[in-house]
Amino acid sequence: MAEVKNVISREGYNNLEEELQDLKVNRRKQVADKIKEARSQGDLSENAEYAAAKEEQGQIEGRIEEIEALLKTLEVIDEGEVDSKKVNIGITVKLKDVEMNEEVEYTIVGSAEADILNGKISNESPVGAALMGHKKNDVVDVETPTGDFIKYKIMKIQKKKK
Repeated sequence: MAEVKNVISREGYNNLEEELQDLKVNRRKQVADKIKEARSQGDLSENAEYAAAKEEQGQIEGRIEEIEALLKTLEVIDEGEVDSKKVNIGITVKLKDVEMNEEVEYTIVGSAEADILNGKISNESPVGAALMGHKKNDVVDVETPTGDFIKYKIMKIQKKKK
């Protein structure tokens, strides 16, 4: 199996940077204000607001660390240079389930920006990995986590929709 790169689109990278900025500038200040307010209420040992604010602070700091580590390791894909004749990161692909005769459409993205509810699947997911490098009209067998196989015919390949 080929080595999987930790990749992301320019849009996904920018979204992570914006989230990081918001966490550092806005959310940190908001939670610090909550902690300050809770402290002013006296006894911290039985102060639910203080405990909740400290927990939220920990979650924010954890997410900051997670994003910072991720940003250091990601390779940004220039979507303008993606070959639109084969499935790759930054490509939207329309598939037909050969057995069920149903069509689905996915955009292939790096794992950091996968969002199945919005039709974005990772190049590391079973479907994404199986499709990588294939062309229009190819029939691809995708192994599901249960060990079954689904046959997909690639109906259309195009650069990622904005």
